[in-house]
Amino acid sequence: MTAKLLDGKALAGRIEDSLRDEVTTFSRMAGRVPRLVVVLVGEMAASASYVKSKASAAARVGIEADVVRVPATADTEALVELVGALARDEQGPADGILVQLPLPGHVDTQRVLDAVPADRDVDGFHPENAGLLSQGRPRFVPCTAAGVQRMLIDAGVETAGKHAVIIGRSDIVGKPLALLLASRGTGGDATVTICHSRSENLAAICRQADILVAAVGKPGLVTADMVKPGAAVIDVGINRIADPAAKGGSRLVGDVDFAPVAEVAGAISPVPGGVGPLTVAMLLANTLLAAELRIGQGPR
Repeated sequence: MTAKLLDGKALAGRIEDSLRDEVTTFSRMAGRVPRLVVVLVGEMAASASYVKSKASAAARVGIEADVVRVPATADTEALVELVGALARDEQGPADGILVQLPLPGHVDTQRVLDAVPADRDVDGFHPENAGLLSQGRPRFVPCTAAGVQRMLIDAGVETAGKHAVIIGRSDIVGKPLALLLASRGTGGDATVTICHSRSENLAAICRQADILVAAVGKPGLVTADMVKPGAAVIDVGINRIADPAAKGGSRLVGDVDFAPVAEVAGAISPVPGGVGPLTVAMLLANTLLAAELRIGQGPR
């Protein structure tokens, strides 16, 4: 492997160290700790695992994280009412409210997410927060997108004037990341291309990228012949594939064919241990910001 490994786990640890001190300062000033409430619907193993990792990370920095478990049979109205009750602080102050995705198919996901007040929306999905980001004055940025930008900054990957290609146009990663990379300032000023399932000549477009981000959930989508020599490759994909040789008969991989691409790229993030830990770290940062804003101490 010739590419520099972008260690998201190590960076997340450094972010947590900083947040721990900031949370201590907040708690001393406010007389309470920041509180995150996560709504977990159903019994999906992957969702339960993600929620557990978020709660563990919160505990490490001194943020209280409570999980509200809801049966998979809950309908849209019940979930909207639950979010409203949390927003009214009926179970204690909820600085940040997060609805773990995906929701069951019978639920109107957008209605439930929209029910989270913009000032508690630590996932950054509310239309108001999306609008602020598009105007270049972000409040809560979707955590994975924020984590990718933070990874690039920390690694010293130059973005100004560079061509960034993002494969994936989701509201969670692709679109907000494009806005971040195109924004003015540190970690921005890039020329950004968004590719998706209808894009033609995907490989040719990717080969133009100084920064290539894969965020579609397709194992091995990005191959070595699609990567410009020396490019920074960020793998956001998380896919579980069968592997009889692995513990439990399966393993996690990203959207990038890691080993061959690492021989071409200048820098590359692994899966696991890359963007994933940073997503959680940025959620904690958003939760602290939400708590600061609630007591009038935030930067915005």
